[in-house]
Amino acid sequence: MAKAGKQKKSRQQIRLGLFGKLLLLLLLAALGWQLYHLQDQLESAQAQKIQLTAQVRSQQQSNDKLQEAIDGGGTQSQMEEIARDELGLVAPGDRVFYDVSN
Repeated sequence: MAKAGKQKKSRQQIRLGLFGKLLLLLLLAALGWQLYHLQDQLESAQAQKIQLTAQVRSQQQSNDKLQEAIDGGGTQSQMEEIARDELGLVAPGDRVFYDVSN
């Protein structure tokens, strides 16, 4: 009878060992999938960082040009051109033609 008790106990240990191994394998597979997913997110974020860095450089160049224009003031002709284009300035003697086709 003592042998029967030992055999029953060892079978339970084997079952628990097999269940534990399956559980461990499942956890490792889930961990591997999560790492793969994180790697994909990391690559996507790095590509986005490169793109945004290029946009920042471009905008900084544009800002520098505008700052130079502000610092340099502007010639009379530049100011008149801006006033004509943006504010609709009409100098005495100028003829204005409106495009009504748009």
